[in-house]
Amino acid sequence: MRAVVGLGNPGEDYAATRHNAGFLLADALAEHWKFPPFRRAERARATEGAVSDQSVRILKPTTFMNRSGSALASLRADPAFDPARDLLILVDDFQIPLGTFRFRTEGSAGGHNGLKSIEGALQSPQYARLRIGVGPLPEGIGDWADYVLAPFEPEERAQVESLIPRMIDEVEQWLKS
Repeated sequence: MRAVVGLGNPGEDYAATRHNAGFLLADALAEHWKFPPFRRAERARATEGAVSDQSVRILKPTTFMNRSGSALASLRADPAFDPARDLLILVDDFQIPLGTFRFRTEGSAGGHNGLKSIEGALQSPQYARLRIGVGPLPEGIGDWADYVLAPFEPEERAQVESLIPRMIDEVEQWLKS
């Protein structure tokens, strides 16, 4: 089983925010792969199915971003699950320009609280991550939290959505590796 975990914050207040770019891609993957609707799971909403004969589970934590790692409990309980091989995190990043993304098989949290929570739960930075650019911070914005917790402007959302086919391709390449 491979796991794709989109990070974001639960609830309508956050649904359209930049910080929920990971949820946006998770939803697009589930739709593209024709997975069943997300259902309640342990500290997450989950769906699963097969992609090219590979079992895949998509999770969207129902915790807030800073506690995303707690949604990995069911994955960590499986002795066959190896995060370095079987886990991909989808996450926003204001240090990456809007309209771009970056895939890495390992790295640091880079100050992102959701990734810090994931690394704390795993006790390791050894997992793949796809960082979705929502930056840079506009001049005059002193608090990055205000920026990422604000809704996308329509043209910003369109830029992120235009990347979805390429990001889906990247996730599918990861599944094959």
